Amino acid sequence: MRRLFSRVLVMMMALLLSGCGYNELQRLDEQVAASWSQVLNQYERRAELVPKLVASVDAYKVHERNVLEQVTAARARVGQVSLQAGDLDDPAMLQRFEQAQDALSGSLSRLLAVSERYPDLKSDGLFRDLMTQLEGTENRIAVARERYVTAVQAWNQAIRQFPELIMARVLGYQPKPQYGLDKADRVQQDPEVRFDQPATPQ
Repeated sequence: MRRLFSRVLVMMMALLLSGCGYNELQRLDEQVAASWSQVLNQYERRAELVPKLVASVDAYKVHERNVLEQVTAARARVGQVSLQAGDLDDPAMLQRFEQAQDALSGSLSRLLAVSERYPDLKSDGLFRDLMTQLEGTENRIAVARERYVTAVQAWNQAIRQFPELIMARVLGYQPKPQYGLDKADRVQQDPEVRFDQPATPQ
């Protein structure tokens, strides 16, 4: 009799858990973690390209040493800010990670602007290959971030809907901050147009 009661209790618990959204919440949480892992993979790939890019530019005795130093320093900061899937609930950590990545993006943009002034560098096969790899990596970063944003959106919607809402509250699950949310104000602003330098006569 006790064994039968135990089996019935286990079956009832299984039905309760499956009907209250527990399994769906676990699936969505894993999806967020997997999506974030892909974001990290692409950022790591970009970070690995940076020393090669700096070395190839440096080989051409580029005079803008401060730009090379900025890229190297930004890459070092990226390596110091680690954000694993378990840390995604902390908006402050996510913001620090994003700021470090943005700083590296900005310094890489300045490096590319410098390279425009060196025709020999631009025509170098190694530099062109690295630039192609960097461009491909930036595209993969954009795709991975989009997938992560979609996964977080699905998670945040699920924990606000019935019946998952009940299980989310019982387990203490919270909405996850969106990556790039701190840029929303800047993105929505009208662009600043400046005419500092007069056009040169043709």
